[in-house]
Amino acid sequence: MKNTDYKQILLILLLTTSACSIDLKTKKLYNKTAYISSQCYTKTENELNKNILHNPCYSCHTKNKIPNFTMQDEDLQEAYDFPEIALKNPWINLFKDRTKEVSKIDDIAILNYIRENNYKDSNNKIILESKLKNLSKEWDFNNNGKWDGYIPDVHFNFDEEGFDKNSKGEYTGWRAFAYYPFLGTFWPTNGSTDDVLIRLSKVYQNNEKGEFDKEIYKINLSIIESLIKQKDINIEKVNEKDFGVDLNQNGKIDISSKIVFNWKKPTLDMKTMKQKNFSMSYVGEAKKLQIDNIEKIAPGLYPVGTEFIHSVRYIDIDENKNIKMSSRMKELRYGKKTNWNTYSQLSNLGFAELKEKRDFPDRTDIYVGNMETGLSNKRGWYYQGFIEDINGNLRPQNYEETVFCMGCHSNIGAITDSTFVFKRKFEKNNLAYGWYHWTQKGIRNIADKKLLNDETEYVKYLKENSAGDEFRMNKEIVDKFFIKNWETNKKNIEKDLISKLENPNKIIEQKWKFKEKELDKIRKDISYLILPTSKRALELNKAYKIIVEEQSFIYGRDPHIKPTNNVHKIIKPGQMTHLQKIVEK
Repeated sequence: MKNTDYKQILLILLLTTSACSIDLKTKKLYNKTAYISSQCYTKTENELNKNILHNPCYSCHTKNKIPNFTMQDEDLQEAYDFPEIALKNPWINLFKDRTKEVSKIDDIAILNYIRENNYKDSNNKIILESKLKNLSKEWDFNNNGKWDGYIPDVHFNFDEEGFDKNSKGEYTGWRAFAYYPFLGTFWPTNGSTDDVLIRLSKVYQNNEKGEFDKEIYKINLSIIESLIKQKDINIEKVNEKDFGVDLNQNGKIDISSKIVFNWKKPTLDMKTMKQKNFSMSYVGEAKKLQIDNIEKIAPGLYPVGTEFIHSVRYIDIDENKNIKMSSRMKELRYGKKTNWNTYSQLSNLGFAELKEKRDFPDRTDIYVGNMETGLSNKRGWYYQGFIEDINGNLRPQNYEETVFCMGCHSNIGAITDSTFVFKRKFEKNNLAYGWYHWTQKGIRNIADKKLLNDETEYVKYLKENSAGDEFRMNKEIVDKFFIKNWETNKKNIEKDLISKLENPNKIIEQKWKFKEKELDKIRKDISYLILPTSKRALELNKAYKIIVEEQSFIYGRDPHIKPTNNVHKIIKPGQMTHLQKIVEK
């Protein structure tokens, strides 16, 4: 037996013997590149046929849109560009067979488990709020007797417009929104349900007198949606006289049903050194502070103080066997924008990171912060999170468990101001213009998102990846959408090979063939693709429960029963994917 085999066995023994003793305060890293996700180790070449390539990479590593100054990120579709220390895949949970452990968990037992609420107690009180205000020594990173990070305050009690209210009926500032779940991993059929809420700072919630005003808050949220998406946003009809702002940009103050995106760079008053002549403006108290240059505004950027909360949950099944969110949370993730960076500052950071990677390719990323405050992504945001302990109660993530979140929220092309889903929020033709929680209306009967070339987003992902997830482990999707007749696929492959012989320079990326009628169903209703069967939901829940019992999150959080075969254990220096990169416009 090789030494590497002994090391692997020792690691597995470590998982099973030290599960109860997670050191939350430590900043030591088992995986020094935990910011590189397990999905990045995916094999892009098909094991059965090297001519068939799989590209899930384009969903994250794509051409950036300003003010995201992540440079040349789309090139990562073509190569495994890892520092030397990351060439050996550290996500060893991917290769673990959980068949025996999962078989021991009864269906009723797992359903009872996921239906327990680990966020609120029987008195409807937020459990973490009480624990963090009465801090234990194990959770007090700097031993100052108080929690220095975010204390959960979402009540998940929504009005008809997605606004959250506390037990006294007061608005908490949080607002839920519905969105297209991000490609692959974030589809419920691949492991979890989830939700996302946004909250702006008080000045965006208040009128000019400094008083909470729901209508002011709604307009400011829509203005920010327009800025983030850099497009017009439809709203309910409002009288612009109430806000003193020409929202529809028609040159007069009248009735508006739209926030028109018409950004022009403000001018600089050389006497006061302040910006003026804003083409777009916030409303209420934030409007005055914008004029005073205290609150900043720019396309593609959130204002300082913006917060997001993201709960990741198990997959529940109702009495009609419909998929829904569980009461139990796997994780509660939180992000807050704490400082403003101009386009120039963000550009300088992008170029600096590109230069550092070229000059020092084996240097690993370092993130400032700790388990209480969260970690800085260098772009003005701090991220922190809570995750299940061995008993299923939410606990703070330690440093390494939070580094896990940072790569995706730092320097990839797919994000907008470090975030994923707000730009994917539903709009006009949906309930409350997309401002609702999944418990108010589920994901069914939502048409696939149309792309510029008349293709739709989820269908394109299936075609480019020739699978429904990065690891190609979702057999349900393969069986439902792919033609399994080998002779049919073989004929198409032969045609491509003949074409290659006639033109040796021609790049051939073969794909499996699809059941076109089934793809049409996705275009009309994405739930047909992204929701699992009851059987698969139960299996995924059980597989993740094993990870919770092991407390082995630093070795991978992806729920699966059988070992993943379509993932590299070792990457060779300079190894290519053989993909032809997809550049989204």
